Amino acid sequence: MDSSPALLLLLALGLCEYGHGAGQPLQREGEENPSTEPSCPGIHGQPLMRVRSHNDISQLRVGQRLELECHTDRDSGMSWIHQDKRGTLHFIVFISSLAQSTFMDQSSLSRFEARKEHLSYRLIVKSFTAQDEGKYFCLMNINQMLFFSNGLPVFLPVINYNISVSDTGGPFLFSIPAERTQEDLNYFCLAFLWVPSTGLCLLLLQLLATTIVLRRRRTHKPL
Repeated sequence: MDSSPALLLLLALGLCEYGHGAGQPLQREGEENPSTEPSCPGIHGQPLMRVRSHNDISQLRVGQRLELECHTDRDSGMSWIHQDKRGTLHFIVFISSLAQSTFMDQSSLSRFEARKEHLSYRLIVKSFTAQDEGKYFCLMNINQMLFFSNGLPVFLPVINYNISVSDTGGPFLFSIPAERTQEDLNYFCLAFLWVPSTGLCLLLLQLLATTIVLRRRRTHKPL
């Protein structure tokens, strides 16, 4: 399978047509009512292929095995293309009608698996990473015409780091239960009341003792 820049150019043209309305006929010479939609010459988008995932991509995790399937009604071989988050196209593999797979390079071979079952062409991401995020397309060349599927977006879920305070069924003051806080306040109030009272009692006892001692001294003083 040719992996030259010319192939990527063809893929870009195919995606161009997909972006301007898949399934719309292109303008040809002799047409009475040519399409007014922008198009890419020589490329047609047709609902010939269906792409789906065998996994729940809404709960995708790093390291997970991801299996994608492209089903078609033609047995003409299939190419898998990855469009990364920056919009760059990457050819992954070509699967022939005889189920022979030709990968872009050795790195693709280590990251992906490919196989054919009847009219189903499958791409397996062995261990999904952030590098594998983006859209996945499958393309088919029939009679020198390039057909392409809808793009299947595959992204890791966005992690929300906002911390929200939820109601757990009981009143809380900061991170301390309200019941514990009330007990602490009661203890503080009691301490606030009893400590001064105890000091006052001790002072009165001291004054009383001093008064008794002075009176005894006066009573025993010789006349």
